[in-house]
Amino acid sequence: MRILLTGATGYIGSRLVTELLEAGHQVAVTSRDPGRLADYGWYSRVTAVPMDARESRSTTAAFEAAGQIDVVYYLLHGIGDPGFRESDNRAAGNVGEVARAAGVRRIVYLGGFVPGADTLSDHLAGRAEVAEALHVDGGPEVVWLGAALIIGAGSTSFEILRYVSDRFPVLPLPSWMSNPIDPISIRDVLHYLVAAADPDLVPAGSYDISGPETTTYRDLLLTYARLSGNRQFEVPVGAVPTALVSRVSAAVLPVPGGLTADLTASLDYPMTANDDGLRALVPDPDGGLLTVEDAMLRALAMHPRRPVDKLADSHHLADTDPDWAGGDVARIRQLTPWIARPALSMLAPLPGPAKAAVRTGLDVLAGLAAKVDPR
Repeated sequence: MRILLTGATGYIGSRLVTELLEAGHQVAVTSRDPGRLADYGWYSRVTAVPMDARESRSTTAAFEAAGQIDVVYYLLHGIGDPGFRESDNRAAGNVGEVARAAGVRRIVYLGGFVPGADTLSDHLAGRAEVAEALHVDGGPEVVWLGAALIIGAGSTSFEILRYVSDRFPVLPLPSWMSNPIDPISIRDVLHYLVAAADPDLVPAGSYDISGPETTTYRDLLLTYARLSGNRQFEVPVGAVPTALVSRVSAAVLPVPGGLTADLTASLDYPMTANDDGLRALVPDPDGGLLTVEDAMLRALAMHPRRPVDKLADSHHLADTDPDWAGGDVARIRQLTPWIARPALSMLAPLPGPAKAAVRTGLDVLAGLAAKVDPR
């Protein structure tokens, strides 16, 4: 099939391009800044077109430049930006309308779970609104996949979990951290996304996708601490609002503050799949769906960053993933490669906050060095 993929510079989108190419599809990718696409290893094998989905004319021009499209993958979101819900809804509506005019058969959209609650966080409510906006009368059929926390180095939700465990040896334990959650590995997300393009395999509709086990955010942190060798002490604190925790997290974690705040606010709700999702329709990948522990072990494996289409495992970091991803030790190694080995041996006995302080100082120095006029 000929596929148009939006959000190709994102964590999931960049990896999905590789999977679609390996499956034999022709792929066109969009970006508001097409120059960014040249940084990705698959660039020479795709058709790159400029598109700002928030603008109807830009969206129309992009579809015309891409040629006849069978399936659109919609992976755009503005989570963390001010007013992202209105902007996201406008973009989804534009894509739905233009896709109808272009004769697109199917739109595959990756969003989140939508718990059955009277009120939802902006993040969760916004994901449902985007799915609705993509449904256009007489337009393409829509396959909406919902996922909770995605495990893989570079995934925003996993990186938040990583930094919370690494940087908080004493962890306040609000009651909502015991809410059930169904995480899924990035490998299995990609498996389901590729399958969702096939109308003979996956009928139009909404499906929750998840890994093989239900856990809690608290247990995810405990598993991460055990696998990474962290010592973490829990202090139950009762009903602390997620809004307060999200503000503190946004202030002390290197992940962009808006993303941290919006995603943390969603932990107020149980994040479990409504049913078996696609598992009844799509055969499991070879070896079965990955457990939490297996997925984390893959994500924690330390490898040099490589082009996203050359990764030995989709859980590894790519050279196009954000600089803030990968943890404090990986960032220190990246910033000081010539002294990394002795420096890391000296840092090893120190607690996570000390490593974070060193990493922050190096980030500041790197930022200052980048601003120095070489003349």
